[in-house]
Amino acid sequence: MEVAAMSTGAEQEPAGRFRRVRESLDEQARRKGAKPVTSLDDLRFEGIWESDEELDEFLDYLDRQRQAARQRSA
Repeated sequence: MEVAAMSTGAEQEPAGRFRRVRESLDEQARRKGAKPVTSLDDLRFEGIWESDEELDEFLDYLDRQRQAARQRSA
């Protein structure tokens, strides 16, 4: 699956100028050793949120930010 090309940083060219190297999402995942998510348990990590209320507050904030972004792009 090739989704997007991203720059990985700069490489030195002979003339002393920098150029960006582009690679696919798959290439980035291989380079970083990323593994596919096979279960929701893969995403579970205890201790991120101190309470359900803190998680709800974050989700509300995220929802407001997404709504604002949609309104700006409309």
